[in-house]
Amino acid sequence: MKILYAGTPDVAVPPLRHLTEQPDLDVVAVLTRTDAPKGRKKTLTPSPVADAATELGIPVIKANRVDDTITEQIRATGAEAAAVVAYGALLRRAALDAVPLGWVNLHFSLLPAWRGAAPVQRALMAGEMTAGATTFVLDEGMDTGPVLRTLTDPVRDDDVAGTVLTRLAHLGAPVLADSLRDLSAGVQTAPQTGESSLAPKLTGADGRIDWQAPADRISALVRAVTPEPGAWTELEGQRFKITGRVVERADQPGWSSGQVRLHDRAVLVGTGTHPVELTEVQPSGKKSMQAGDWGRGHLAQHGVGEVRFT
Repeated sequence: MKILYAGTPDVAVPPLRHLTEQPDLDVVAVLTRTDAPKGRKKTLTPSPVADAATELGIPVIKANRVDDTITEQIRATGAEAAAVVAYGALLRRAALDAVPLGWVNLHFSLLPAWRGAAPVQRALMAGEMTAGATTFVLDEGMDTGPVLRTLTDPVRDDDVAGTVLTRLAHLGAPVLADSLRDLSAGVQTAPQTGESSLAPKLTGADGRIDWQAPADRISALVRAVTPEPGAWTELEGQRFKITGRVVERADQPGWSSGQVRLHDRAVLVGTGTHPVELTEVQPSGKKSMQAGDWGRGHLAQHGVGEVRFT
């Protein structure tokens, strides 16, 4: 079966590679977003999927919007079906009809929960400890089409959004391949059932920590926004990043929210309930480091309990 693959970020690369390894699936072209500025110099850089496709020798179509011209390019590939993993744009009916069998989307939630651009991040932010993925047949709505297959995976204690997404990408790759086979075989799909929720893209503001919030909510927030867009607070008027997950320390007595202390070489911060322990931090203008190393250096210069995040 000839396949068009649509995807853009790093998380979409493992499914692409898996599909190219299947003897009964032939990835004839890749659709991805256009080159984007990266780094301090804002150098135009191909997407991770574009780089992988070039390495694999697969023709690449670059577009941020699938208009009539791109739709004709898709039709000209001769693809019988399309696979989608985080491409980053809704498709109109003309584009959906450009491949005879339809488009199968691998989405990283148990639909209809967390429809949108940041399903794993929003689920973790809500405190959920079971991750999942769904393959469904694309329609003109946002993640609303009928379901082919699902998978679930427990969130581990040391997980952050980045590790969950990477694991789901690898676990979901063979599910996506089997779903394409289901589509070809005419397997019956099932309508989405249950309560729906939305997962809009995160912004930098979503990563700011409110130290008056309960410890479990702060832990969930940091887990959800790591590595992107990143958790942060302010210290002495400058942005201070929390680059690793935080650990709840209910064994320690509480103190005022945002107050920072060193306890047995661990950096603890007061919250609205009990303290949390920081694991990795990045002070303004410096590289990421172990929180204990920063604490022993910075807190030694101040009185005990005098350092406070805001």
